[in-house]
Amino acid sequence: MDTVTGKSEESKCEWESCVTFAVGSRGWKRVQEIFCVSVSIILITMNVVYMVPYLRWETSPTVAAMAMASMLTADFFSGLVHWGADTWGSVDLPVIGKHYLRPFREHHIDPTSITRHDFIETNGDNFMMTIPFLAYLLYGFVTLPPQHLSKTFPFRCYLFALTFMIALTNQIHKWSHTYFGLPKFVVFLQSWHVILPRTHHRYHHVAPHETYYCITTGWLNYPLERIKFWTKLESAVTYLTGAKPRDDDMKWAQKRHPKR
Repeated sequence: MDTVTGKSEESKCEWESCVTFAVGSRGWKRVQEIFCVSVSIILITMNVVYMVPYLRWETSPTVAAMAMASMLTADFFSGLVHWGADTWGSVDLPVIGKHYLRPFREHHIDPTSITRHDFIETNGDNFMMTIPFLAYLLYGFVTLPPQHLSKTFPFRCYLFALTFMIALTNQIHKWSHTYFGLPKFVVFLQSWHVILPRTHHRYHHVAPHETYYCITTGWLNYPLERIKFWTKLESAVTYLTGAKPRDDDMKWAQKRHPKR
C-alpha cells in the first residue's frame, strides 16, 4: 500500500498506466480533431438549410420512421465499433493503437476519464466519420434537380439522421458517465431511454466488459445479448484467425483473462 496515494501496488500500477495513456490529444491528432469537428458542423448546417424546404406535413410520418431507423442503425454500428475496439487489436499497433484503441483500454480502467475530455477530444473521431456522408448529401442537394430530391428525400433524411446520431454517439456515451451537472433535457432523454441511460451502461463496465456494447441509444443491447450475437461473432473470428478476444485488454489492464 502506498502511504501517499493510499493505493495498492497493483492499483497504483494500473492508475499510473492510465495516466500515462490519458494525456489527451496532442500535436497532429488535436489538429485533426479540431478540423473534423469544424468541417462536420459546417456540413451539418448547410445540409439542414437545403433540407428545410423539402419538409412537408404529409411526409412527416415517413421522416419520423427514417429517424427511428437511423437511431437503430447508429446504435448497431456503435456496438460493432465498440466491440471491435474492445475485443481485438493492441495499443502497440502503429497509429490506431495509440490514438484509437488506447482510449478503449483506458476507459475500462478509469470509466470517468471521458468526463474530463473537452468537446473536441470527446467527439473529434466521430465527427470525422460523418464528413464523407455529409459531403455526399450536400453535393446531391446542390447538383440534383428538385424532382429527384423530392423522390429520394426519405433516404436523405435517413442518411442525415444517421450521420447526426453517429456524430453525437461519444457525447451520449460521455453523458452516460456524468452524474452531476447534466442539462435537464439530457436527463429527460436518458430517463425515457431515448439515448443511452446511465444505469443501462453500467452493465458493460463489469469485467470482462463483454456485453452491452451499443452506446448510442442502447436499444439493441438486450436483443443482441439474448441471441448471443457478440459471443457468436467472437467465436467466428477466433475460428478463422486464432485470435483471442480481449487478450490485449486483459493484459493492458493487468487482469487475469477469464475463462469463457
